[in-house]
This record gives sequence, C-alpha cells and structure tokens, in this order.
Amino acid sequence: MLLELDDVSKVYGVSCGNCLELTGDSSECAICPECNAVVAVNRVNLSVEENEIVGVVGESGSGKSTLLQMIYQDQKATSGEIYFNGLKDSNGNKLSLFNLPSGKTSWVRNHEMSMIYQNPHLGLNFNFSAGGNIAEKIIGSGEKRYQIIRDRALHFFGKIEMPTSRIDDYPEAFSGGQQQRIQIAKALSSSPRLLLLDEPTTGLDVSVQAKILDLIKALQYEMGFSMIVVSHDLGVINHLTDLTLVMKNGCLVEYGLTDQILEDPQHPYTQLLVSSKL
Repeated sequence: MLLELDDVSKVYGVSCGNCLELTGDSSECAICPECNAVVAVNRVNLSVEENEIVGVVGESGSGKSTLLQMIYQDQKATSGEIYFNGLKDSNGNKLSLFNLPSGKTSWVRNHEMSMIYQNPHLGLNFNFSAGGNIAEKIIGSGEKRYQIIRDRALHFFGKIEMPTSRIDDYPEAFSGGQQQRIQIAKALSSSPRLLLLDEPTTGLDVSVQAKILDLIKALQYEMGFSMIVVSHDLGVINHLTDLTLVMKNGCLVEYGLTDQILEDPQHPYTQLLVSSKL
C-alpha cells in the first residue's frame, strides 16, 4: 500500500467536540449547529496502491482540495492519520505523516510526493526561470551537482514538449497552459511516487485542457507513479482515473471504479452530479 488515510478530519474553528457527529452526509451540512465550526473533511478513509490513479469529485466546498492539501502537508489534519510508503518509527511501527520530524516531512514533499496546483502562482516561483523552478525541485530531492541538475531540468522540459531554448525564460513569459506544463515538469523532476493534482486544467481553453490531460496520462504510463486527481469536471476524471471517490459536506459518500461511478451511480448526490453533466 502506497498511501493510507485513516479517519482523517479537518475542522476550522473551535470545535465543541461533537462536530464530526453533527455534520456530514446524514445532516446535509458541513457547519456544526452547536459551535459553527466548519468541518471541511469528516473521517475520510482511503487507500491508494502503487500505479493507481484515484479521482476525487464533489461540489465546491465538499472538502476535496482540503483532503489533497492534508496529504501534501500544506495543511495539518485535526484528527486521523496518514501513512505513506511504509514509513516506520524506530520500533518498526507505522509512522503517520503527521508525526514526522520537520526534516523528514520536507524530504517526503520534495522527493516522494509532488503537487500540481490549479493556480500556477502556487506551484511556481515567478522570480525564478522555468529551468530554475525545475532545478529547485531537483535540489530539494537531494541532488547538488550543477550539470546533473541542468541536464535533468532540460530532460523534463523536453518531456512537456516545450522547446528547450525557452528553459531560461521566466513564467510570466508563458501562457497559462504552458505554465501548467512547467508545473508538471517541476513536479515530475524528482521522480515522485505520488502525484497530487488539484483542478489541473480549470481555466484553460478546452483544446489546451485536452493536451495537458494527454500529457499527464502519457507521463504516468511511462514513469509509473500513482496519482490523486481532484476535479469538479467529470470529463477529466473519466479521462485520467481508475477509481473515483465522491465527497459531499466533507464526507466520502461513494467510492468505486470510475466507469461504475459514472455509468451507474448509487448515491443520490452522485446521481445528481452525473446527470447534471449529461
């Protein structure tokens, strides 16, 4: 098992202690009626195998992006545990990402995982060149030799089908779709085990979206990493993923094979999502 989430929750605000029980699918609400705390993620359990591609869908505010941010350690969970890639403590027990020392957390983020954000400004440093952004990730994964860093940056710049003559241009000189390609090159340059994608094609032209999705799919097939893809677009989920989980009010309400979810949804909310896209 590459990734395992065990009852992971995220509550914003001061909790009364009953927030998880008083919110979620059955209550049709993510705001606690007793204390007004917001339950963004409510006791989610999930496992991801090697080379598996999992989609996460749901309306805005369903908790899907927060879930991704907790896996990547952009946010800390309120409760629960996340286990990744067999990490263990000195006694041989499974070690949660939430209990890692800071240096080890940085190592996991720089070497074992990568994130592609919806907004390139979150995933790229606009004060660095395109090549400098890719190099930053390579250096973070442990490589210090200049020529190897440069060669690897050029290699991945070529992988995203960009002319290597532009590797020293700065991100603002590229279009939105090209910036997403640079994010992809940066994310993959450390050869991560897990790639996290948060609405990777939102705001892009349809033709550009298709090219980005085809590129991601081809690179996943070539490199063999696992992926978790967050999107409100069922077309993106259908194109990329093997399995899909559906979130509503912070809860996981349905989980299964992507084809099954899209063709024969069982939960009323999933049925509504699918029918609205037809």
